[in-house]
Amino acid sequence: MMQNGVMMQYFEWYLPNDGNLWKKLAEDAGHLSQIGVTAVWVPPAYKTTEPGGVGYSTYDLFDFGEFDQKGSIRTKYGTRAEFENAVQALHEQRIKVYLDAVLNHKTGADEKETFFVKRVSAENRYEELGDAYEIEGWTHFTFPGRGKKYSDFEWHWYHFSGIDYDARRDESGIFKIQGEGKDWSHSVDREKGNYDYLMFANVDYKHPDVVREVTRWGEWAIREFNLDGFRMDAVKHISRPFVSNFLRSVRKNFQREVYAVGECWKNDDGELAFFLDETREQLDLFDVPLHFNLHKASQEGASFDLRTLMKGTLVQTHPTLAVTFVDNHDSQAGQSLESPVADWFKPAAYALILLQKEGYPCLFYGDYYGVRGEESIHRGVIDTLLKVRRERAYGEQWDYLDDAHVVGFVRSGDESHPHSGLALLISNQGDAEMTMNVGKLHAGEHWIEATGCCPNEQITIDPEGAATFRVPAGKVSVWHKG
Repeated sequence: MMQNGVMMQYFEWYLPNDGNLWKKLAEDAGHLSQIGVTAVWVPPAYKTTEPGGVGYSTYDLFDFGEFDQKGSIRTKYGTRAEFENAVQALHEQRIKVYLDAVLNHKTGADEKETFFVKRVSAENRYEELGDAYEIEGWTHFTFPGRGKKYSDFEWHWYHFSGIDYDARRDESGIFKIQGEGKDWSHSVDREKGNYDYLMFANVDYKHPDVVREVTRWGEWAIREFNLDGFRMDAVKHISRPFVSNFLRSVRKNFQREVYAVGECWKNDDGELAFFLDETREQLDLFDVPLHFNLHKASQEGASFDLRTLMKGTLVQTHPTLAVTFVDNHDSQAGQSLESPVADWFKPAAYALILLQKEGYPCLFYGDYYGVRGEESIHRGVIDTLLKVRRERAYGEQWDYLDDAHVVGFVRSGDESHPHSGLALLISNQGDAEMTMNVGKLHAGEHWIEATGCCPNEQITIDPEGAATFRVPAGKVSVWHKG
């Protein structure tokens, strides 16, 4: 990550199925560069089970909107050629591109197969609900629209460890596939006894042919589209040795950095640390505990102790491996992991992740451009905060955490950025003020507030580098040299 880099998640769940996202992204590349975005996380760009699929019901990893499969040639976001054009446009602006890699499961098989399973409990995947019996399952993937282009691999039942539907009996459930060497992976999240199985046909990363094929796909995707890395979906459900070895194997084929960040949806910094250790720190992780702290703070208002905002967060324990975020497509309203940060607190949340020293901040498309076609009310303040990050957010950080209802930090600035340095305050109750020291380097300077919450106010830094900064009730204030 470059200094003060910013990742942007360039989609939200409810984008229209019009095939225009790649075209919009290409046109937007210059603007993204201007506001300080240095990397874009794009949605799953390959074919799903239906033309309007967001991308997580994965059908064919090799079809980036090129073949007539599952009802269309394009994906929800456009065609392969349009995707390639968007990547090129971003690279011309020196913006990196991270592809969402959905490797846990497949769905939309082309043919049924017959095999043996045991039904297991949804709440404890180790609890078998009877003896093995034969079912018909949708597990044979032949990709007739693509043929053998890019890969001649066909998927069969023995490439999966579980499935959710018995076509013979028209029954849904969690069916553990039986056979030689068949079992859940033991290096996955321990929720529900064993959380290897999430949905659809669960890919079996104990099968050597699967490991070879998916690893080859990773190398192919990076090379074919000149990608800069992956956002790894649902990694708490995937064999951790596979995740580590996949990234190591892909990277050895390239002379440049291949970045990776994983989605391990656990509100537990200890579990995230364990995951990082088991994967040999081959990838960063999204800071889910910080997201939940921000969500909780926004829900509880004045009853939340702001001094605990950073408690138990990944950015606190593993600052170089933490990707900080406010919301994403899963946490937004109406989704399975719904936990949105309330609008009143969102400016403070973005100020926190964009202006603090540690962490790799990720900006959510929905917060910047809006959801379901409605413009976001936060774009203006996010633009301001991004500008402050580019120009001012340098140097050491000192935290001020003496009050449950008003907290802050300062950044000292550095000599390489002559106008750098800032002071931030967050209030969740009444109007507040706090004396903070920004360093003697700034003595005598006149500072102003950036977000507009304290208009026409000016503060003079005293000879020792201190000043008393103000924040209105329920707001965030960001001060810097005028």
